[in-house]
Amino acid sequence: MITTAVMTKRKRSEHYVNNKEFLAALIKYREDKEIALIQGKPKPPIPRYIGECFLKIANHLSFKPNFVNYMFKEDMISDGIENCVQYIHNFNPEKSQNPFAYFTQIIHYAFLRRIQREKRQLEIKNKILERSGFSEVFVDDNTIDGGNYSDYNSIKDGVHSKLRY
Repeated sequence: MITTAVMTKRKRSEHYVNNKEFLAALIKYREDKEIALIQGKPKPPIPRYIGECFLKIANHLSFKPNFVNYMFKEDMISDGIENCVQYIHNFNPEKSQNPFAYFTQIIHYAFLRRIQREKRQLEIKNKILERSGFSEVFVDDNTIDGGNYSDYNSIKDGVHSKLRY
């Protein structure tokens, strides 16, 4: 009795990047860039496929637990893609056959830099708030548009407590 095992192909996720195809596209782009340089022409634009790979890597990395809950996730993704475009010429296929790992690291560190930048901005905003005095931002007469709101006071107390530590 002969049985045939049918292997089902796993459906690839929308964030899947085929490392071999990505490497081939990068090698082709690198060759095109070198030919243009020899001929004295401007660098060719980065192919759409490579750009899509950068976007897929950045989007998928943004869903990792250490990056998922930031309000500025789009900025993080943009910074990651920008850094990939900036450093695409540094990828050397003779040294590494794994462009996915190379560009994932670039995007990861771009995310960390964006988080640090946003934290610095938040600290600056808090110091400005603290130095300008809360009377500029909050009214201390316990009324908002003629009404008395305890929620307003709790928000004000929350800001006070965040600035203390």
